[in-house]
Amino acid sequence: MNRPPLPRGAAYAVLAALAAVVIVVSTAIFLGVGGPGDDSDRGPRAPRRSAAPAVTGGWTGSWSTSPAAAEPNTAHGFADQTIRNVVHTTLAGSSARIQLSNLYGTQPLAISHATLALAAAPHSPAAEPGSMRPITFGGQPTAIIPAGQALVSDPVRFTVPYAADLLVTTYSPTPSGPATFHPHARQTSYLADGDQADATDGAPFVTRTTYWRYLTGVDVWNSEAHGSVAVLGDSITDGVSATVDADHRWTDYLAARLNSEPGAPRYGVLNEGISGNRVLLSGQGASPTANPSALERFDRDVLSRAGVRVVVVELGINDILRQPQQADPGRITAGLRQLVDRAHLRGLRVIGSTLTPFGGRTGAGPQHEAVRQGVNEEIRAGRVFDDVVDFDQALRDPEQPQRLLPAYDCGDHLHPSDAGYRAMADTLDVEKLKAQPAAAL
Repeated sequence: MNRPPLPRGAAYAVLAALAAVVIVVSTAIFLGVGGPGDDSDRGPRAPRRSAAPAVTGGWTGSWSTSPAAAEPNTAHGFADQTIRNVVHTTLAGSSARIQLSNLYGTQPLAISHATLALAAAPHSPAAEPGSMRPITFGGQPTAIIPAGQALVSDPVRFTVPYAADLLVTTYSPTPSGPATFHPHARQTSYLADGDQADATDGAPFVTRTTYWRYLTGVDVWNSEAHGSVAVLGDSITDGVSATVDADHRWTDYLAARLNSEPGAPRYGVLNEGISGNRVLLSGQGASPTANPSALERFDRDVLSRAGVRVVVVELGINDILRQPQQADPGRITAGLRQLVDRAHLRGLRVIGSTLTPFGGRTGAGPQHEAVRQGVNEEIRAGRVFDDVVDFDQALRDPEQPQRLLPAYDCGDHLHPSDAGYRAMADTLDVEKLKAQPAAAL
């Protein structure tokens, strides 16, 4: 049943009282859900006194994004507003759970109502009839996420299809902020006034946005999947030039291959790209904590994800082009080797990409090209990663190899077109995703 929005000026006293109740009920929940010693990794729970047989399978990431920064102009968060994030699955399952992040918040984030549903049509805010499910946290419909922390929901019995759009909806009754967000979603999500978490027709969601807010992961319970592949990258992996609402990032094309090709590992594909991301240094704009480096976020965005079996790394260009610029290719490759070493400690294989061409890009000159070539020489020689995917060779213009092939250039001489993203996915040998980690390099 849809709930009419409260008048904002008159509602805050009521909302503050509600938040107080939420805090009392939910503060203990935060530490209990998804933490050590709980049963969050044992699969969907059967109702008490149920005669259902024991389930088999495991939690595997079907979708994820990296929290990138605090959203500007959200000092009070989204009080008395509903956020309906739309996300596209890469793996099917019989149940789902979500992860919410308040990483960049400075106050506790109150969630008093959350739901999960299938979109009635691609990229639509309307829910498929009969698909709406409540989301709970430690058995409660409310939760408080402390500043700087994240929270995993209870399992939701819910049939998740492959390549489906999910509606993950959260309502926050009181001010919090700033909002933790991912700015380059290339996917339309929605906002509504008041508590509209149960709204199925989509009519209240009149505000469109291409940001993902608070939501950072969707895991599914799958008895057939082999795991997931985490792709750590920059704007090229983030897909900032891909057509909006077309699911044409290179990781989307890779997910299609893994789902359809005979013999390919049945992996979920987790896109951990952040525009402007670097291997070595964090920070972007006025915020030193925004856009954490790959070295800083590797544990959070890769090692902590459900079911990760292999890692693909596409990073290094921003170390060369962003200030302060790295002029020594050895420093970049040394940082990449640290990522590989940390992955090996967890038994994960790492495939790394060569750095793609940026000739013609504003501000890029011969000195930057020399660094790119130096990094690529080390990568191709096998002295950095367990294996290599040569995105440089796949995308470059044979007549001008320091530039992207025109058909693969979105027009800014750095980011691929949709066709370029498809070429990247086609270049990766999916057989390499099956192998075990190599010996220490």
